[in-house]
Amino acid sequence: MSQVVRLEVEDGIGVIRLDRPPMNALNDEMQHGLIAASQEATERKDVAAVIVYGGAKVFAAGADIKQMVDMSYTDMADHSLLLQDFTRALARIPKPTVAAITGYALGGGCEVALACDFRIAARGARLGQPEILLGIIPGAGGTQRLARLVGPARAKDIIFTGRFVDADEALAIGLVDQVVDLEDGPHDGADPVLAAARRMMKRYAGGPAYAVRAAKEAIDSGLEVDLQSGLEIERMLFTSLFATRDRETGMRSFVENGPGKATFEGA
Repeated sequence: MSQVVRLEVEDGIGVIRLDRPPMNALNDEMQHGLIAASQEATERKDVAAVIVYGGAKVFAAGADIKQMVDMSYTDMADHSLLLQDFTRALARIPKPTVAAITGYALGGGCEVALACDFRIAARGARLGQPEILLGIIPGAGGTQRLARLVGPARAKDIIFTGRFVDADEALAIGLVDQVVDLEDGPHDGADPVLAAARRMMKRYAGGPAYAVRAAKEAIDSGLEVDLQSGLEIERMLFTSLFATRDRETGMRSFVENGPGKATFEGA
């Protein structure tokens, strides 16, 4: 396992921890580590949901520019495949994912957060795609995922200017889903942002894993196609769930005991 990215599992929740001080700059090792951790989280049956977390001080402050500064066009033509692959790997985890954001989530760090299903930010967090200030554009999914999340006009403003977006604005435009005051939450030294992310992901532990997986696939795949194709994706995934034990358990429990009382196996 990578020394700078690791998967820690507890009570059905996997935490992909970014650990390359001081700023979690996303060099090649970090990118390969994220791919490996995403694959491990995908394959492990004891992981129902995933948190991506960079620590109490910073999420990830972007790519390692020192590694890029002397790259030629042909160097980057090859390297750009990795830039796309590590955020694709996160986005393809077939389980609920949330980015727990403290400090900065900039450039590649923001793109990591965008590849998650949800984002929770500390009140003082800053997000942004400042690549334009280096004479380039986002290359790990920022132009595509940001525009789909907040709309093209807001995405263009953020990307064209390279400005930082504070947590309150991020919440207002839908870039994050929850903002946490650092004074709130546990008083045992735990990071309130990570604690909030655990509370969000806990609701998925013990749930019907294949139904959640199908719902995520239907939404994500459907957004990339026309409505009729999306409806067909939904129909096929809906039908496939009749092959699971959880579907039978859920329906029988509903008929016999009412809604919300089923105990699922994740099978």
